[in-house]
Amino acid sequence: MDIKTLKEEVIAYSKEIGIDKIGFTTADTFTELKNRLIRQQELSYQSGFEEPDIEKRATPSLLLEEPRSIISIAVAYPSKMKNRVESKQGERRGIFSRASWGLDYHHVLNDRLKKLEEFLATKMPGARLKSMVDTGELSDRAVAERAGIGWSGKNCSIITPEFGSYVYLGEMITSIPFEPDTPMEDQCGSCTKCLDACPTGALVQGGQINAQSCISFLTQTKTFIPDEFRDKIGNRIYGCDSCQTACPVNKGKNFHFHDELEAQSEVAKPLLKPILKLSNREFKTKFGYVSGAWRGKKPIQRNAIIALAHFKDETAIPDLVDVLENEASPVSRGTAAWALGKIGGETAFAALKKAQEHEIDLEVQNEIEKGLRFYS
Repeated sequence: MDIKTLKEEVIAYSKEIGIDKIGFTTADTFTELKNRLIRQQELSYQSGFEEPDIEKRATPSLLLEEPRSIISIAVAYPSKMKNRVESKQGERRGIFSRASWGLDYHHVLNDRLKKLEEFLATKMPGARLKSMVDTGELSDRAVAERAGIGWSGKNCSIITPEFGSYVYLGEMITSIPFEPDTPMEDQCGSCTKCLDACPTGALVQGGQINAQSCISFLTQTKTFIPDEFRDKIGNRIYGCDSCQTACPVNKGKNFHFHDELEAQSEVAKPLLKPILKLSNREFKTKFGYVSGAWRGKKPIQRNAIIALAHFKDETAIPDLVDVLENEASPVSRGTAAWALGKIGGETAFAALKKAQEHEIDLEVQNEIEKGLRFYS
């Protein structure tokens, strides 16, 4: 089949299966990306969640025999809930970032890519294809940038003219020599609103992020949140959208194209206190289908505790005392101790003094002392 005609057919079919934007690029090594990744590694700016082998991240030929092109896809997601719920006194709520509002995007994009693979297999039998989304070796953003999906913004997101940065990305390496599309020119200009809005200063400079201080990363860790970041997390229980909501290109961008990506308000913005009591089964039943659940229950519970401290929610004191006295996880117990001190009051103080006498974990003891310092 004529490759130009095939490309046109792929583009047309992509619209039929719920792909909102598609681009094509070569399978050449991502040399500039490789250099950036090496620099990030030298600065210890990596999150640790990404593929550790930099060569694989930048070299498609290590992932597929004799690759000729890469197809990049983008699927738009909403920036506003259709049925928004409000946080109020005594019923405080946390928030998941927009990228975790609907069905886990890994499933959604893998479904689209699988359909695209099946389509290509009927058109080009014997074609070699390898798809990936986020957890694959390649950098989704580097592929999308080179394929003309959008430009790489100062907030380290791909920004599309049509949908802003509210897009999920995925790609497919192929043995088919598709004509590459033209990359898009950077349109951020002198704007620094995303850098100014970053709560922790994780955006070191335009296009460079220190993942270790990024709230999105911190909410996914399983250890104690460093002291200097706790007050900056606010009521975020997974991820952070500050650099997206501050972006002028994103203003007014809100697309509800895909039912499976719609937010269930009680999941995307859940009540905080009930999270502290969830069993593993209950957590999976309520949150298991969203991408923000991938690290399990404990990080979400820890973040909920920090959010309750942020609100200084006195109605949460009995729940936090219960965590301090009965929770098996030292991180949860310790964070609850800190939160009790931050909220304050006689009941919280008495619970901290009692725990100080019985707690044997050194890190938790340290957190109890931090909690008691709020009273000095």
